[in-house]
Amino acid sequence: MALSKQKKNEVVEQYKDWLNNCEAVIMVEYTGANMKDLENIRRQVRESDGAFHVVKNSLMQLAFDATGYKIPDGLLDLSSAATFAFSDPAATAKALSDAAVDLEAIKVKGGFMGDEFLDVAQIKALADLPPLPIVRGNLLGVLQAPAGDLVRTIAEPARALSFVIRAYSDQAQAAA
Repeated sequence: MALSKQKKNEVVEQYKDWLNNCEAVIMVEYTGANMKDLENIRRQVRESDGAFHVVKNSLMQLAFDATGYKIPDGLLDLSSAATFAFSDPAATAKALSDAAVDLEAIKVKGGFMGDEFLDVAQIKALADLPPLPIVRGNLLGVLQAPAGDLVRTIAEPARALSFVIRAYSDQAQAAA
C-alpha cells in the first residue's frame, strides 16, 4: 500500500527524531527473517534501552540526509532495519548481536556512533565491550585503589605498634 505524502513526512520526522535522540544507530539487513525472529530482536534490544525498527530505505535516506549523516554506498540496500541505542551503545549492540546469533537472515551492514561511521568489525567490537555499569565499576575501582593504598600505608605504623604493645602485654601476662 502506497503511503501518502503527509504520512511519508511523518515517518521521516519520526526517523529524524530517533536519529537525533540516539547515541548510536546500527543498520541491519533482515531478508528472510520471519516476524517471530524480528519480535525477538525487538524485545531484546528494548531491554537494553534501544529500539529496533524495520525502515523504508528511501525515507531513512531522507532522514539521514536531513540530520547530516554521510551514508556510504550499500548501507540502505535490500531490506533494512535500524537499531537505535538511546543510552548504552555497547549494550544495545550486544543485545542485537545476541538476538541474531543463530539467525543467518540478520546481517549487520554498518552504523553510526555520533557522526562517526562504524563498519561491521567496529560494531562487533562494540558488542564485545562490557556493559556501561561494569565499565563504571572498573573505573571506580581504579580510581579508589590509590586512596586505599594511601590509607593502608598511613595506618600500617600504628597497626605495627599495636602488635608490639599486644606482644608485650601477652608476654607480661604469661610471666605473671
